Amino acid sequence: MRATLRLAALSFCLLVFGVDLAAAQSGPPPHRRDTFSVDEVIHEGHRFFGTVSRGLALVVQKAFSQWGEPNGYILGQEGGGAFVVGLRYGDGTLYTRNAGDRRVFWEGPSVGFDAGGEGARTMMLVYKLPATDAIYQRFAGIDGSAYFIGGFGMTALTANNIVVVPIRSGVGFRLGANVGYLKFTPKATWNPF
Repeated sequence: MRATLRLAALSFCLLVFGVDLAAAQSGPPPHRRDTFSVDEVIHEGHRFFGTVSRGLALVVQKAFSQWGEPNGYILGQEGGGAFVVGLRYGDGTLYTRNAGDRRVFWEGPSVGFDAGGEGARTMMLVYKLPATDAIYQRFAGIDGSAYFIGGFGMTALTANNIVVVPIRSGVGFRLGANVGYLKFTPKATWNPF
């Protein structure tokens, strides 16, 4: 009888202290990151562009030094051409940490001292995106060789405190600078306006 009481008391103590110990070890829930680190973006960029280019790492680090960690990024492809007036069309997928992935299309006109044609694989870093639907608007900026190294070019476009930083690597020849915008849409369209 005594052995049974001791076993019951021991089981009760283990149960009570075991629950407290497990709760103490688990601690508060881990903080969920909303942004992507530089290492994550460089890794995805290398996977996407199919290269382990030092140029990509330098361009991504330059973007991180100016704008910090993005809370989204787009991987896609685009094509465009210009002779003073230009057009650009593209499509890809917007990736976010906590709001899911979304298919996006972009198109936009430009005007400037710009001539040539190109096709490019594009990674766009997206900063301060409040919701995935907020990507569907016009982002204006100056395009050209704002920052170029190792075959990768970087520019910045803004709208309503959201910054989109396209990083491009492609084939073709397009020389110059222009002013324009990219309009992001949920469906493909030929209308850049």
